[in-house]
Amino acid sequence: MPFSFTILTVKDVIDILLVAFLLYKTYKLMKASGSINVFTGILIFIVIWVIVSQVLQMRLLGSIFDKLVSVGVIALIVLFQDEIRHFLLSLGSRHRTSSLFRFFKGGQKGERGKEDIMPIVMACLNMSKGKVGALIVMERDFPLDDIARTGDIIDASINQRLIENIFFKNSPLHDGAMIISHKRIKAAGCILPVSHNLNIPKELGLRHRAALGISQETDAMAIIVSEETGGISIAYQGEFHLRLTPEELERMLTETSIGD
Repeated sequence: MPFSFTILTVKDVIDILLVAFLLYKTYKLMKASGSINVFTGILIFIVIWVIVSQVLQMRLLGSIFDKLVSVGVIALIVLFQDEIRHFLLSLGSRHRTSSLFRFFKGGQKGERGKEDIMPIVMACLNMSKGKVGALIVMERDFPLDDIARTGDIIDASINQRLIENIFFKNSPLHDGAMIISHKRIKAAGCILPVSHNLNIPKELGLRHRAALGISQETDAMAIIVSEETGGISIAYQGEFHLRLTPEELERMLTETSIGD
């Protein structure tokens, strides 16, 4: 039977673009969680299924693949429940709503003032020189109330000396993470979800894994000061920005607004 070609309509183009967008978002989530090989395997299986069922029209093998797909959907939901949860959280983020409002209002994305940034930058610089380990999480649009409750609530203004004292080696709160929300130090000594990404370099320790974990599950930005090397790094959107200079740290904090 000869193939018949049809002209794509606007609806078809939108349909293709939406599918491409979903595949791209799925790819990014899988890559961030270290499951990219599983994602590739699923794509290969889908291609084989389409060829067998639709192109070659093999009834027996096609029916077997159809049964596997119907059961496989449930298995995928159970297997990738964390990734699906993160995708839905990202889809329903207040950040997208606020961006839409700014677009229609013609407003500009607000930048964080230097009075909020410089105490953090100077504290990280001093802790870097003294090789004092630190983990600071900057809340954005995803609320971190559950994370804050795992530590001690502080609710103090952002202060360089306070930040350094909290992460001082003999401080009871120095091993946990500090949460900064609404331009205030909300909590300290907090426990973060740890990333199980197998692609994380072995020289990066538990602080880096925890920072990457919170950046994968939320839209927060995490600042890490290494206790071994004194290096300053940032984990944001499931990716590391390693060995930052104070100027680069200030620029990234300025470009990324805190949820007010």
